[in-house]
Amino acid sequence: MNNFNNYIMVALTSASLLFTPLSLAGEKVDASLDSDGVNAVTIENLSGEVTIIGWDKSSVTIKGELDDKAEELIFEQVGNTINIKVELPNRSSWNSNGSELTIHMPSNIRMSFEGISSDVYLKNLNNDVNVKTVSGDIKATDLNEHIELSSVSGTIKSFKLKGKVNLSTVSGDIVDKDSSGRLQLQAVSGEITSQSTANEVFVNNISGNTELNLSKIDELRVSGVSGDTEISLHLQNNGVVKASSVSGEVELDLQNDVSADFRLKANAGGDLVNKLTDHKANRAKYGPSSKLYFQTGNAKGSVRVSTVSGDVVIK
Repeated sequence: MNNFNNYIMVALTSASLLFTPLSLAGEKVDASLDSDGVNAVTIENLSGEVTIIGWDKSSVTIKGELDDKAEELIFEQVGNTINIKVELPNRSSWNSNGSELTIHMPSNIRMSFEGISSDVYLKNLNNDVNVKTVSGDIKATDLNEHIELSSVSGTIKSFKLKGKVNLSTVSGDIVDKDSSGRLQLQAVSGEITSQSTANEVFVNNISGNTELNLSKIDELRVSGVSGDTEISLHLQNNGVVKASSVSGEVELDLQNDVSADFRLKANAGGDLVNKLTDHKANRAKYGPSSKLYFQTGNAKGSVRVSTVSGDVVIK
């Protein structure tokens, strides 16, 4: 009977969160739910600023202020998931200043976020993290495991991400520092900058410039069209580098004692510049193409770079 009464009290408390003045437009928010048995938190906030911080307590809390046009704050547990959602009227013509919320949640459970013009700040989350926003910026610190952060036109800044990391944007920039594990970076017209110890790195940048300062690489794949690419790395024994560009320059700066088989190709006039050894590029007898093949050390690693009309520099 006591357990039944406790259950009823918890259910009433959770339900009351949806209908108290906490969920009225422009009101202050200070609410909490127990997270025992919860394995995921989903958050939806269309505009404003949301800070999500992981902690070691078995509860999820929300503090802050709702948008002036907010109709309702949904804060409830459904099954093993806690749902947080700021409801706004008439999304097709909605225009608002946004909500400002700080959410604390257990660091070891999954979190997903969706927004439109909402900025997101993330810290100390150690499970799956999935964030999607359209024009909002994303700042992330000390995230672990599976991490996917994407924004269409916002900037993504990350620090000390670890695990399987995927950062993507269309026209925004990506600034990554001190990541490790497996790193994937994607942009269309934004700039990409990364200082990482990840041993597997995959980068695709169409027209923006890319600058990578990498550590011990087992596998690196980089592709672009018109943006320039600068890469500094230490290639491991049996490591693989594959890079391609259409008209952008590709520059690879490797360690002095690198051991690899190099195969560089330019298909329509780009220059192949070798500052690592004395080997020179061979131009085709007919046509503007050229190639540069050489080996260093015992040639255990592999470096393949191709371009259409951009220059390739190896040093």
